[in-house]
Amino acid sequence: MDTARRQFLSQSILSAAALTLPFAACARQTPAATAAPATPVAAPAGKLLMRTIPASGEAIPAIGVGTSGSYEVAIGSPEYAALKDVLRVFFAAGGSVIDTSPNYSNAEDVVGALLADGLRAKCFLATKLAADSREALEAQWADSMRRLRTDKVELLQVHNLRNLAQALPYARELKAAGKTKYVGLTHFRDSAHAELADLMRKEKPDFVQVNYSVSTPAAARSVFPLAKDLGIAVIVNRAFDDGKLFARSKDMPLPGWVAEVGATSWAQLFLRFAISDPAVTVVIPATGKPERQADNLGGGIGPLLSASQQSELVALFG
Repeated sequence: MDTARRQFLSQSILSAAALTLPFAACARQTPAATAAPATPVAAPAGKLLMRTIPASGEAIPAIGVGTSGSYEVAIGSPEYAALKDVLRVFFAAGGSVIDTSPNYSNAEDVVGALLADGLRAKCFLATKLAADSREALEAQWADSMRRLRTDKVELLQVHNLRNLAQALPYARELKAAGKTKYVGLTHFRDSAHAELADLMRKEKPDFVQVNYSVSTPAAARSVFPLAKDLGIAVIVNRAFDDGKLFARSKDMPLPGWVAEVGATSWAQLFLRFAISDPAVTVVIPATGKPERQADNLGGGIGPLLSASQQSELVALFG
């Protein structure tokens, strides 16, 4: 995902520069002239779209942060330093939702360290249960709290429906004890949508997390309508289809109507597509780059896509 997106953004920036600089000025550029320290990335202007959690009426920003891959870095590394700037941009724009898991290598450790300097209070923190016995679930929860440097989370989810018979009751016990405000179920594949829908009817969780993008729009036909009917909040994962959408769109011009919705990149359009369904509460793209974080946040600022605009994107990439 990062490689394809890096290439696309780099090409876009170079193309813009070529259009705005005289040819002679471009020819005179030297490595020394382009090696000046980068200006810190600014948070995008404007107010993030807010969505309401049906179970409580609490409002949260529609653009959040995922941590799979991008947050699996060594604490103290240059990548970790970049993540500090990522979260600076995220919180400055009004973001709050961060989604992680004990299954994402050391991502919980990284999130805990990043939030330790007074940022935990700004964060709607979500993690997951993913273990195969009650004893293992209890140990995993205790370890997650240690790694995240907190004693509670806002959302606790059963990861990919793993050991649901034990994990969901345990999550509800923790909710009753005040250790989480909400419980949820997650998956990332179209093949799980039918099972997820059955469990939504039976268990009525506070949240479901599901894959959805312009190239994988099936959730809008099954999971989303049911979530609206049952009053269940929806988190969208894989809005970039694991980065495949950047490889496919890198040589494509943006649609002619892009200015109407105030979007300036494919990433913003992909995210705007996800939150344009009224059932969607928040989408959680992952990145370790401040400039991409700012770009992602722009996807939650401005008008939503019309039905025809959504259909056009599905026709292009579906």
